[in-house]
Amino acid sequence: MADGWNSSGAGGGSGWSAGVAAAPANGGGNWSSGPAAPSGGGGGGGDSWSAAPAAPANGGSSWDSRPGDSYARNDRGSYRSYDDSSRRDRKESDHGYGGDRGGGGGYGGNRGGYGGGYGGGGGGYGGGYGGGGGGYGGRGGGGFGSQELAKPEWDMSALPPFEKNFYVEDPVVASRSQHEVDEYRRKHEMTITGDGIPKPITSFAEAKFPDSVMAEISKLGFERPTPIQSQGWPMALSGRDMVGIASTGSGKTLAYTLPGIVHINAQPALKPGDGPIVLILAPTRELAVQIKTECEKYGYNSRIRNTCVYGGAPRGSQIRELRRGVEICIATPGRLIDMLQSGATNLRRVTYLVLDEADRMLDMGFEPQIRKIVDQIRPDRQTLMWSATWPKEVQQLARDFLKDYIQVNIGSLDLAASHHIKQIVEVIPEHDKRHRLSRHLEKIMDQRENKTIIFSMTKRNADEITRNLRQEGWPALAIHGDKSQGERDWVMQEFRSGKSPVMVATDVASRGIDVKDVKFVINYDFPNNIEDYVHRIGRTGRAGATGTAITFFTTENARSSKDLAHILSEAKQDIPPQLEEMARYSSRGGGSGRWGGG
Repeated sequence: MADGWNSSGAGGGSGWSAGVAAAPANGGGNWSSGPAAPSGGGGGGGDSWSAAPAAPANGGSSWDSRPGDSYARNDRGSYRSYDDSSRRDRKESDHGYGGDRGGGGGYGGNRGGYGGGYGGGGGGYGGGYGGGGGGYGGRGGGGFGSQELAKPEWDMSALPPFEKNFYVEDPVVASRSQHEVDEYRRKHEMTITGDGIPKPITSFAEAKFPDSVMAEISKLGFERPTPIQSQGWPMALSGRDMVGIASTGSGKTLAYTLPGIVHINAQPALKPGDGPIVLILAPTRELAVQIKTECEKYGYNSRIRNTCVYGGAPRGSQIRELRRGVEICIATPGRLIDMLQSGATNLRRVTYLVLDEADRMLDMGFEPQIRKIVDQIRPDRQTLMWSATWPKEVQQLARDFLKDYIQVNIGSLDLAASHHIKQIVEVIPEHDKRHRLSRHLEKIMDQRENKTIIFSMTKRNADEITRNLRQEGWPALAIHGDKSQGERDWVMQEFRSGKSPVMVATDVASRGIDVKDVKFVINYDFPNNIEDYVHRIGRTGRAGATGTAITFFTTENARSSKDLAHILSEAKQDIPPQLEEMARYSSRGGGSGRWGGG
């Protein structure tokens, strides 16, 4: 298949692959010109990841003094090619790209470097704080004398009352006819379910948020609520249990955080020993951190404190923040269970519970932890469940946790990709992927807007793809579950800032990543199911912007051919003849013979 994606920006030279004749003496345009790369922690002593102004604290020399390295440049600055043949040929076990066990090395560093950290050879996280044996944050340990969570026996008559209905309908909203409301919902593909659902609002003023929140909204230049916000805010502010089904990038985070701030402001102040008032459960660290950022923006003027509780980071600072007292706790289920079992916090004050990306939390196997956590929260709480899809497992969770709930769906409940995304599928042999990836990056990096996420199925393959790209001169970084939280935060900062516009990611690590200006997604490896395909490409084309998704599809993926062809057809995208043939064969009951679909 031809390259075929429309290059919106003019080419302008050979772009990123044009080498500079002579490297600067000591890193004139070096890699880490912004924030400091993560510290390597214990040991190391070899090559560190970045040079000036702040290299990792591993000792040794910096990347930029290598005489054998060549550079690749475009108008955004200089980038490393990593072309030092003396190191390129070493075995993977020597330079240990990901530094899986602490001191194993970084992206080619000889001991230490980017992945060398937190425990200096003692075994990753566990090597530092107690070696994984149960001490202060070891990977397998239970921390502070952990105990099994018992389900409380709730005496509703003994629980203090609380207020949860704050919605006062604006006169302008009240005056709208049912026909106007129905037309608004039809225009925005909005479907509602349940009794007594309030009318949608069409402006921020109609939501009647506190002045401090309105000032922040005005400062950020938002013009009007997104569809999920226009219907979700009145529903959430009314104190009802609710379900919101909307795609990633729809504005759902604000749909529940702003009503949460209103809820907190109406409750008695925290006393020493109290746990949070608002609990937000999220599937990944990245999403939890993103939610925390939004809470800080809008809760700052109300002096609302929040904290993020997630695995892969030391427990100590998280425990201290919880014990100081926070009104909002954003948490991944596993780490929150640890905190509850160790006595670091409790959920007795929680009256506003949010389950964000409920479908993904179930996909990741968190249902037992979620059920344990919800058991610790008073039954008359307000519960809001948010999901991109509405499978039967999520429906069952809603029936179990929510009472007399109301629901809003934005868009069709049938799986579909955004029509703002140009989808290009290339049916190729596995061995052609590396070459095709380089060809596409040559075009992409000539664009002015070129942030690209490349998806891999495995952590090992993500590391290998990144290593290959850096050897070819592309400014690529990897993010996956074996990276420490410090490494992941640093990679995200480099990607967001554009210093490293290419990020290689696994599905789990990418969940919750919210970077609004991603223009390209490349599926180097096709995912296990079509739902993950739709979610991956949804990283681009957000909030009405356009984007391009390029997918490498091999005969090993033949079992997904019919589903992929359906998604392409629904979005009015070109379907390659080879994919059509695979899909026809699959629909006739094939799948293990000719196409190798297994």
